[in-house]
Amino acid sequence: MGQAISVSTILYQLPVAYMTRIISYFISFLLCMQLLQTDATAARIKDLAQIHGVRNNQLLGYGLVTGLNGTGDDMKKSVFTLQAIYNMMTRHGITIDPNTIKDIKIKNVAAVMVVATLPPFAETGSTIDIQVSSMGDSKSLAGGTLLMTPLSGPDGNVYAVAQGALSIGAFSYGGKTAQVQKNHPTVGRISGGAIVENTVPIDLAAEGKLEFQLRDADFTTANNMAKVINKKFGPNTAFPDSSGTVQVTIPQPYLENVVDFIATLEVLPVRVDSPARVIVNERTGTIVMGKDVRLSTVAVSHGNLSLIIRDDYNVSQPNPFADGQTVVTPETTVAVTEEEGQLVLIDMDKGVSIGEIANALNAIGATPRDLIAIFQAIKASGSLYGELIIL
Repeated sequence: MGQAISVSTILYQLPVAYMTRIISYFISFLLCMQLLQTDATAARIKDLAQIHGVRNNQLLGYGLVTGLNGTGDDMKKSVFTLQAIYNMMTRHGITIDPNTIKDIKIKNVAAVMVVATLPPFAETGSTIDIQVSSMGDSKSLAGGTLLMTPLSGPDGNVYAVAQGALSIGAFSYGGKTAQVQKNHPTVGRISGGAIVENTVPIDLAAEGKLEFQLRDADFTTANNMAKVINKKFGPNTAFPDSSGTVQVTIPQPYLENVVDFIATLEVLPVRVDSPARVIVNERTGTIVMGKDVRLSTVAVSHGNLSLIIRDDYNVSQPNPFADGQTVVTPETTVAVTEEEGQLVLIDMDKGVSIGEIANALNAIGATPRDLIAIFQAIKASGSLYGELIIL
């Protein structure tokens, strides 16, 4: 018998490059094992829910874009643009006879709608991005400058004022017979183009409580979320009062530092549960199935039927110097092809993964559009345990 050699002796005799590779493989194996043991359905609270009242607010305004190179609104057709120009010039002390306003010809101005989103906790003086889109028949907003435009909320109050040079990222050039266009030249953006003038008050911790709203309401997820919070901060801290909301009482040590409490709370992992659903889109042939979709034992038979109707035209022409006329005689050919149907038994009494469902249906050669019809039939038979949603 030969002398026994220890593993350490073998590793010591290997070159450094091989030792480094072995160590890296071993570390990768340990990381993979750790990932396999981690709950794949866990998500942070901040990704599942939001605090009630902490939300965006939409703003809207009407303005004028000037400096266009002859691509503005047609003043004969876009009367509102001409009226806006008249009002603007009047406010700046320029007197115009109302009877001659129709004679004004301006090609470098376009009426636009300005939209923006006011984020929560936006302070006075901060800037937000805006989007500008043409209202009239302007051909392009390239090179234009948005004049001062108040942005109002649904309550009619002005929360921001927008102004600045537009960034289009598109062009449109052409004449009477040809035109070249790239992207959409009648919509543009201004990064930081609006200054916040008023803020929306938010009572973050009214009466020492927070209300979390789940983005996807689910009783199990809400219950799991409350359990995780209570385990971290003590019993009776969180209570799920519905499938979409979880009430959280701020603990006494965090009453003076609510931000620290929210920052600690929103990174807690929660096991997410969702209903079993099959989403099908008949327009695109797209099928999406959740991981919890299950089928009972069902037999599926599939066979494609092809019906081809073709018309051929033959020409009947008489011999030379013979009496008669050239006649076109149609000939119709009808071909019916039916592929051999296969009856496949899908035995799923014990429940299987979504991959096994896909393999079982692919075994009968079903295309995505065929699968839509198959899923509808399986749902009608009562063998699909889940919700079938058709878009």
